Amino acid sequence: MDEAENLSHTKWQCKYHVVFIPKCRRKTLYRQLRRYLGEVFRELAKQKESRIEEGHLMPDHVHMMISIPPKYAVSQVVGYIKGKSAIHLARVYGERRRNFVGQHFWARGYFVSTVGRDEAVIRAYIQHQEREDERLEQMNLLR
Repeated sequence: MDEAENLSHTKWQCKYHVVFIPKCRRKTLYRQLRRYLGEVFRELAKQKESRIEEGHLMPDHVHMMISIPPKYAVSQVVGYIKGKSAIHLARVYGERRRNFVGQHFWARGYFVSTVGRDEAVIRAYIQHQEREDERLEQMNLLR
């Protein structure tokens, strides 16, 4: 096992590819907010003894590869990150913009997949997702 981590009686390597969206898939994750949210997610993950290995904020969804210790359920950590980040966004940006609905910023649910041996492939996918979306959008415009 490469890069295995330790708990008191456990060696582990549990990484997950997680994707979630804002309510109604609003394209609200732009410029200043995009840069700010990455740090918020990292800090919240750290509070659950987890680590965001790779991440990319698209205009209408979030991709991240996150390492979560086996003592926590994936749903527990993702729910914590989504809930606390929504509350934080409402407090910081809620007075400036009306379309932030506080604790209901993120849509219910998320996509999760275990990383396993395909870590490099998933890292590349997360890093290049925005370029790929733009390429597909250009192809659709040519039709």
